[in-house]
Amino acid sequence: MRYWSFLAGKLGVAGGCMYGLLALLNYLWPSEPDFFYLRPPRFGYDLLYTLAAGVWFLLCCGAVYVCILDQRYRCRVCLRRLRMPVETGSWSRMLLLGRPRIEYICPYGHGTLNVAELQISGLENPEWTPHAELWEELCAASRDSERE
Repeated sequence: MRYWSFLAGKLGVAGGCMYGLLALLNYLWPSEPDFFYLRPPRFGYDLLYTLAAGVWFLLCCGAVYVCILDQRYRCRVCLRRLRMPVETGSWSRMLLLGRPRIEYICPYGHGTLNVAELQISGLENPEWTPHAELWEELCAASRDSERE
């Protein structure tokens, strides 16, 4: 639940910033003179204002994209950025090792995220694998090798 709340919070902050930018744009842009007690809309009639509103829309789309991209590479438990990318698999040994993937690990051992290196058949969702205690599993493997 914290994972989705954090995403909603980031999107809310980005939306607030973009709304403030739009309010600043409307405040600083000179208003059109009245035409028979009617003020025509600026969007669509004023070319520079329409261009500025289009740039604002592109900034909004970019902010949403950055929020979602940042959220994708965060731990599902502690919300820290995933670290230590490791490339697994090989194109030349695909039947033996599988397709190439990039694996990210949570620094505190909460889980791993497997992302396909190349998306052949459309957009593939990354695979999150939770671990109870990843570092204890890794240390246990090294202790077993020391005993032998």
